[in-house]
Amino acid sequence: MEQAARLSPSKLVLTSVLEPKDELNEKLERFYNTVAGIQNSLSEREANDALNSYACRGTQQHEEVQLGLLYGILTDPKMAPKHYRDLTLVSRDGLTIVLTKTNQIIFEKWLKLLDSTRAQIVWLCKELIQNGILGSDSVCHSLIRQIAGGDISPKNIWLTEVMVDIFTENRVWLDKFPNLLSTVVYTYLRVIVDHNGQMFVNLRQKEVELCISILREKWTDCQAVGRDLVRLLQNVARIPEFEKLWREMMLNPSAICPTFTGVQQLMHTRTSRKYLISRLTPDMENKLVFLITKVKFGQHKKYQDWFQRQYLATPESQSLRCDLIRYICAVFHPPNELLCSEIIPRWAVIGWLLTTCTSNVAASNAKLALFYDWLFFDPERDSIMNIEPAILVMFHSIRPHPAITATLLDFLCRIMPNFCLPLREQVQQGVYTSLRVILEKRVLQSLSPLFDNSKLDQELRILIRENFNEFCSQEVVKEDSMNSKDVIEIDNGNHVENNLSDAAFSDEEDDIPLDKLRSDCTFQPIKDTRYEPVDLEEYLQQLGGDVYEYTVQLRDEKDQEIQCEVMDRLLQTILREDECDLDMIGAPLAACVCQILANQLSSNLFPKEQDEESIEDSIGSPLFVMFRFLTTMPEEDPNRQPILQLMGEMYSRQARIGYYLLYFIKVGKVNDEKMNTYKDFCKSLDSKDLPSCLMRDLKLCQEDDVRLFIFLMPDIYTIFPNIAIGNVELLHMIVSAIDGTQLQELICQILQGHLVMFRKDSFLSILNGSLEWETLEQYFLWQLISAHNIPVDYIMPVLPKLDYSAHAEALSSILVLLKQEGPSSDLIRPILCRDYKKTDFFAVSILKYWAQEYEDKLAEIILAQVSKMNGTPKKRQRVGNAGSKKDGVSIEQILSHLDHMRQVCKNISFLNNENIQHALQQVHQMSNETLKTKFSDLLALADDIEADFKSVRVLRGVPARKAANASAAMGLDNRSSSRKTSKKVVHESSGSSDSSEDEEIKPRAKKRKKALPVEDDSD
Repeated sequence: MEQAARLSPSKLVLTSVLEPKDELNEKLERFYNTVAGIQNSLSEREANDALNSYACRGTQQHEEVQLGLLYGILTDPKMAPKHYRDLTLVSRDGLTIVLTKTNQIIFEKWLKLLDSTRAQIVWLCKELIQNGILGSDSVCHSLIRQIAGGDISPKNIWLTEVMVDIFTENRVWLDKFPNLLSTVVYTYLRVIVDHNGQMFVNLRQKEVELCISILREKWTDCQAVGRDLVRLLQNVARIPEFEKLWREMMLNPSAICPTFTGVQQLMHTRTSRKYLISRLTPDMENKLVFLITKVKFGQHKKYQDWFQRQYLATPESQSLRCDLIRYICAVFHPPNELLCSEIIPRWAVIGWLLTTCTSNVAASNAKLALFYDWLFFDPERDSIMNIEPAILVMFHSIRPHPAITATLLDFLCRIMPNFCLPLREQVQQGVYTSLRVILEKRVLQSLSPLFDNSKLDQELRILIRENFNEFCSQEVVKEDSMNSKDVIEIDNGNHVENNLSDAAFSDEEDDIPLDKLRSDCTFQPIKDTRYEPVDLEEYLQQLGGDVYEYTVQLRDEKDQEIQCEVMDRLLQTILREDECDLDMIGAPLAACVCQILANQLSSNLFPKEQDEESIEDSIGSPLFVMFRFLTTMPEEDPNRQPILQLMGEMYSRQARIGYYLLYFIKVGKVNDEKMNTYKDFCKSLDSKDLPSCLMRDLKLCQEDDVRLFIFLMPDIYTIFPNIAIGNVELLHMIVSAIDGTQLQELICQILQGHLVMFRKDSFLSILNGSLEWETLEQYFLWQLISAHNIPVDYIMPVLPKLDYSAHAEALSSILVLLKQEGPSSDLIRPILCRDYKKTDFFAVSILKYWAQEYEDKLAEIILAQVSKMNGTPKKRQRVGNAGSKKDGVSIEQILSHLDHMRQVCKNISFLNNENIQHALQQVHQMSNETLKTKFSDLLALADDIEADFKSVRVLRGVPARKAANASAAMGLDNRSSSRKTSKKVVHESSGSSDSSEDEEIKPRAKKRKKALPVEDDSD
């Protein structure tokens, strides 16, 4: 006891001077001091009696004693057996308090625990098992949860091995706990694939023996895992013991268990979320949940980098991506409030996990994990939320990361016939059912943007049509053979409607596991068809001399600066004609250089943050040494030709070289403002003219990196105006790829005078070509047009051909532009030329707006048009169409639009304007009966007021009362007195005196009739 009293127990956790003291450590240490004080200077029997006496005082004292002894066990290995013995004697609750606190320490403090503390927790776990303590299985659950996948660090390997030893030594005890038994199998089947090195041979053998013995002896318990058991067994199928098990599962399932009918039985059984959760450590789960519930979309980059540095930074950690994707799809189901918020959606996190994957095997496993719920999807048992992330990843990646969408679609096409040949039809049915439910629940409005998208490779589109013809548009059969437009509209929001399930985490009825492909699976990420990898050794053998030596050095050197020096020496060697015949070695040398620089040519070229240093770093690879070598040569130097020839050979293998050269000339600080180097490069290519070469390079740049594509645009339009300005294809590439930020960049460049995208001679062709574009693309175009201050006159010729329903984007944009202008003859004529349709409100809307702002001016212009029509010689008039062929406007069209205003616009005084009345009177006098009948209601307005106009002209200046009497004497029906909107005469009923009437008549009439005489507006 004196030794225990003198003991200064070590801390539980690792702390630094900057961290506050750990509250749990202080609490347990305080309890331990209490226990030590009670036992001080007493014999063992007396100490036990004293502890029992103290513990019997109450619940609090009982807890203090137990936790104090637990602290002693964890911090003092030598005294641990005695403390454990005292603990069993004192405890009156079956060690429930100790088990609860131990689980809490494992869950909350494991990563901070001292190595000695971890070892003592494992020791305590063994003691609990050997003594048959009820609840000891919970400690085992907590410990195996801390075994991290994709982690071969010494501490993780140690925990993995000690736990497998515990379970092996205590198999009889383990068999009593079916839930723990299945979790153990799930855990070790998962981590076996991480232990494939020579140093892990013994551990791997222990894991295999444990799993095989449990699977064969307790198959019924293991079968409860469900589909994920198949996924994990696929990963280890090449290990002999598991290979034998696989054969029995496929050929003789009843040999494993009489009630087992085959793999399909497992595939139809969902996996409970507890198994999926068990493959993320508590710390990892907390950070992932924070990422998908607290981080806003747009601010997620630093959090993703932080997560990747901690958990995904090592090569072996690639296998962890499957566990993360499985958790996101099948465990975490966000409520509608989260779906409608700015929080980063699940599909974006999964897209990040896929794009940062560097291993082909891990990528295949991750894709299978994403689609696994699709394979045997049943709407009655499965949740739409399990399959939603996969379809949204493909939909939202088609523009920024088309390769991701392509590889996922390719995988989906190939997994159906190849996942399991006997179950091929069932897998296909599951995938089809998934797609139908996606459309029914309106996760996506249509699958056409995915399955019929021209961004996809032609072979892939054929493959998609073969496998998913039911979901492909039947109108796009020949699209692959044409340069069709890109049909995509990407939404940055969460594309899920409120009819999805509203739950934070899936419950036992909702959870479905995702499967993972075994490491030898043939499903690989789709290859970049723009570059075919080559056998480097085969082409190296065709080189010789210094060229061979420098090429080998370029291949073997890892330091980029030294690689640049080697490239420079290689180019110097090529220029020595006596040593190098480029006609002979040009093709193999180009193949070697492209293969050596393949990683640099496939990585992101344009830096995310543009400053002088990052731009300089981006052109620091050996490829740009070649570009600089070429650009520094005078144009007349004959040595340019060998370099151009080599670049041409490389271009035929790796087309990215084209836009890489454009980028280098822009940022490389070379004396080539006219990009003559690029022009010479295009001329050197076989059958490649400059326009087609430039468009091909820009198209590839747009597909690879939209940001770089937009960055190049000011120079492209400035240096190649004859190619770029008026190029409908190029403009469509721009508006189909940009987002709001990039549109802003373009508009800023336009306002600064650095970018001019339109000119008059080609503007109408652009407008006509844009009419079939997607809505967002057309609105982006009109934003660019507005930034250029294009005169409205350039736009008006296209107006008569626009259909109100089919061309809503163009018409609404033109309306906004016309609203900013005042009416003129040149603007009015195309508007009136539009054919009248009852459902077309374009003309009536702009005329009504102008009538409010410019009433007299608009009325004058319409009167002039009518007067001009009525002045046409009789021989040129036609029934119902007395219009001028020169202007293209007919009387019938004018009357149709005015009559439409009468019908649609309420309380409109414009039709009572004197000039409009004169126009209607002229039409009434000159038109035939057909027109009078068709527009009788409109022309009646002129009939009603004609007499009033005459009386006002005759009696102008006469007091109103006398004028009224004179009118009555003449037999005129003064109907205008009932229309207060006329404002021509103030009647006696107003209650004003005669003198006041005299004062008011003249100024009001004058104000109403102050318009200047209208002259003939002949052109």
